[in-house]
Amino acid sequence: MVDITGKVDAYVRENGLKDGVLTVYVPHTTAGITINENADPSVKSDFLNTINQLIPANAGYSHMEGNADSHIKTILTNPSQTFIVEDSRLVLGTWQGIYFCEYDGPRSRRVWLKFIEG
Repeated sequence: MVDITGKVDAYVRENGLKDGVLTVYVPHTTAGITINENADPSVKSDFLNTINQLIPANAGYSHMEGNADSHIKTILTNPSQTFIVEDSRLVLGTWQGIYFCEYDGPRSRRVWLKFIEG
């Protein structure tokens, strides 16, 4: 899990985005975007430990590439999230952060951002 909140916030400010919605999307089937607490690092490790216990890597899946667990984890965290932007600022709760979740790497990945004014 990589905290990308600062990078997404910088994109909003540097591009002069005022009011609307911003979609953060990863075009990958084994990576996701999620929102969670970013004040206490133990939340991240608790999440990773739990998701790995619930969806273990080698549990006899049928998927031939050997990364079925990564695909299932992505379903749970989603490949995208949408955020409100008001007055050129991301609208997040006090403790919320935006996380890129890598389930089948490390790999070279991209995150796409799409802003819709409104």
